[in-house]
Amino acid sequence: MPKLPISLPALRRLLREIESAGGDEQVLAVGGADELAPVLRQQFLRGRAEPEAVRLGGPEGAAVYLHVLTGEAGREDVAMLRRSVRERTPVIVIAVGFRGDVGMIPYALATDIVGVAAGQSFPLETIAAAIAARLGEDGAPLAGRIPLLRDAVCERLVASCARRNALVAAAVWIPGADLPVLALNELRLILRLAQAHGADSARDWVPELAATLGAGFGLRALARELLAFVPIAGWAVKSAVAYGGTRALGETARLRFELAPTRQQDAAERA
Repeated sequence: MPKLPISLPALRRLLREIESAGGDEQVLAVGGADELAPVLRQQFLRGRAEPEAVRLGGPEGAAVYLHVLTGEAGREDVAMLRRSVRERTPVIVIAVGFRGDVGMIPYALATDIVGVAAGQSFPLETIAAAIAARLGEDGAPLAGRIPLLRDAVCERLVASCARRNALVAAAVWIPGADLPVLALNELRLILRLAQAHGADSARDWVPELAATLGAGFGLRALARELLAFVPIAGWAVKSAVAYGGTRALGETARLRFELAPTRQQDAAERA
């Protein structure tokens, strides 16, 4: 029986870490323009989102804060954005019909500003992508409560993990030394994807974790076989196999979780 690439204590620590970042308290806050903020909140509630997961109000206690801005930032807008910085809450500014330089909006990075032409609907996919980029791995619990964020967050998770594993595989020269790191990254990815799809407990996905470990063994065996044919550029082969294999694992897991019942679907069926 082959030795597991990671120890059971390490796996238990990973499970506890993911479960401790559960999504029950994760909230998306929407504020700013009084006439548009409620509209944006209502649109984020599409797709069986949990009503408590999207609220109107300030950034306090939120996982991310969306501030709808029309025209130049006024005194109240600046005060609200300053509060988000003080609370260390990531902020995304939705600049509607903004004619000035968006880079001049205070307390907001240019990459965290989404422009909307006057009279146009909110670009929800673009906003979701900005949220996913800002939150990174921490966006998984929120996506579990708000399905509209799910595609952007999961794509970010898969792409980030694939790049990370490609770098690890290219940088480690000792045969087999990269296996624990690669396996741990892949297990973390699977758990985060499960969380983004509304899994109540990481332990519910033990079969997926076992399948991930098995696939990892297969990918490393493939890399070893290919190294025999390309001995000089072996680092490139290992990097390519790690990247492609991690992406394949992630996309397969996404499909599996999309077909599985989530807590939002269960709640809707009971209602």
